[in-house]
Amino acid sequence: MESDLTISTWVRVQSFKHDGSLHRTWDNMMVVAADEDYVITGSSSSRVVECDGRIWYTKEPAISIYSLKHWFNVIAMMKGKSVVYYVNIASPSLIDQHQIKYIDYDLDLKLFPNGDIMELDRKEYNFHKDKYHYPEEIDIIVNHEFKRIKDLMLKGEFPFSEEMIKDYLDQFYSIKRHQEEIY
Repeated sequence: MESDLTISTWVRVQSFKHDGSLHRTWDNMMVVAADEDYVITGSSSSRVVECDGRIWYTKEPAISIYSLKHWFNVIAMMKGKSVVYYVNIASPSLIDQHQIKYIDYDLDLKLFPNGDIMELDRKEYNFHKDKYHYPEEIDIIVNHEFKRIKDLMLKGEFPFSEEMIKDYLDQFYSIKRHQEEIY
């Protein structure tokens, strides 16, 4: 991991498609934890830029967990006092200076506070699998990770812990307040 990626560092996140084209970027993500396995960021009102140039801002505070070894990342969004998890099946994330980068493979899962799990974007995954000619190895990995993440959701295992997400969110706001006092 880059030595300059430490707690309280502000980073940009870049999502790419399999062919290397830029898919989406998120600005103003603060690192709240990092080790050899994960980078965890906090955000509120992040600017998002789509590949077509459209710009929008996130509405709720979130903690994002980027795996550096596994094929997924998680956005844990605060909806009132509850957490909704959105999982992107994606390549392991890479750190490039102050940027987190990964390839988005479209297949997603959403976990609601009541435990319901919604599978998303299977048609989009199949379309891009043909369009970008995903190798069989990628298809096997993506589908295996999809099943593995769904199992983690059902068991309530890391990173699907509401208490942990709220602790990271408190840490994010504490660091942000401290930075605002300094400047």
